[in-house]
Amino acid sequence: MNYRRIEERLVQSLALGRRPVAVTFAETAPPGVPRFAGVEPSGCSFWRLAAAGRTFYTVPSDHYHCAIGSYTHSIPLPPERAGELDGTLGFMTGLGYVRQEEVPGIPRLPRTPGAVIYAPLADAPAPPDVVLVAGRPGRLMLLQEAALRAQVGLSVGFLGRPTCMALPAALASGVVASTGCIGNRVYTDLGDDELYVALPGKALAAVSEALGTITAANATLADYHRERRRSLTAE
Repeated sequence: MNYRRIEERLVQSLALGRRPVAVTFAETAPPGVPRFAGVEPSGCSFWRLAAAGRTFYTVPSDHYHCAIGSYTHSIPLPPERAGELDGTLGFMTGLGYVRQEEVPGIPRLPRTPGAVIYAPLADAPAPPDVVLVAGRPGRLMLLQEAALRAQVGLSVGFLGRPTCMALPAALASGVVASTGCIGNRVYTDLGDDELYVALPGKALAAVSEALGTITAANATLADYHRERRRSLTAE
């Protein structure tokens, strides 16, 4: 699959301000890909780095600083940090941000990854399991319509907090949209006028192909609706 060509189509058709991110869940460290060095406060922080052009992989311990992200990625915290999930959830429930009974319904990866590979889509060193696209709603509308045209799995409605659950949700349910959460927006610099669509890697080619038709159709329909509004709206 020509990931560079697909990235170019996504960026141009959707007027993206940041590059689509390819995420691959691997059993072992991938050869030829550098391991992440440093500390990030959340798993979604790695999205920011990949969107900015970096290709790397993480291991489970790189995710320990985010108890919620570790939970959605099925990464057990070490014994000395095992209480951090309850502590974080306790803080959030105390604020009224989340209810404890919501937690069991949060999508999670089916198994703990040995490594997670992050890259700009064009530079993906392995077939992505999920592709993350961040952009403005009026443009991501086209991506959703392309998924409908391609007849791939499409989850109805928006996901919310935590944003990282969009990855396992896309693997399980198909194309999903997420309004994001405040933590993600702080850690990734996602704008108030932006949201996410997560595509399963297996649907990428079909959705990309359909996007060309959908983009052209919307351009024609925009002219059509403008003319109808002009001709039918009273002066």
